[in-house]
Amino acid sequence: MTTSRNDSTPERLQLGQPLRVAGLATRKPTRFRIEADAEQRAAAAAILGITAVARLRFAGEVRPRGRNDWDLVADLEAEVEQPCSVTLAPVVTRIREAVERHYLADMPVPEGDEVEMPEDERDEPLPEVIDPGAVALEALALALPAYPRAHGAALGEAVFAAEGVAPLRDEDLRPFSGLASLAERLKSGQKDAE
Repeated sequence: MTTSRNDSTPERLQLGQPLRVAGLATRKPTRFRIEADAEQRAAAAAILGITAVARLRFAGEVRPRGRNDWDLVADLEAEVEQPCSVTLAPVVTRIREAVERHYLADMPVPEGDEVEMPEDERDEPLPEVIDPGAVALEALALALPAYPRAHGAALGEAVFAAEGVAPLRDEDLRPFSGLASLAERLKSGQKDAE
């Protein structure tokens, strides 16, 4: 995984030993277990653009599937810290995800500007090397909350208007907002003045 965030960000994070497909056992699964150390977790946090990765574990196996295809099945466990999207206070998230990839020997490699997604998003072309560490980092990136929130953090309503003009509020823009007040007036026996 490459990045251009800044000079201190590593260009490639090696979390485990990549597995050469030609060297995998064809009759039994090849197991792997990755426990990232402090340096690897700091590098992962820098690559992902988050505050910290306190824990990162990825364990599973690569299984033969048929004659030429392979499945990677693993469990991702992580604890990450990100800034709250509202207050910037640190937010700690625990992640537990089942991860599955299907490496297919006969899957065509997409070419061109527009590419059609496969029916099963777990399908990928079979590479020469299966890298569980790269899969772990990708799975962690996909599992991160897009907008983490600290407990009790809420967006307030910002109201802007020129002096002497009634501000337009979010509620005013909802197409059925007037129906609620009309229903209330009808319940209380008032007639619509308009």
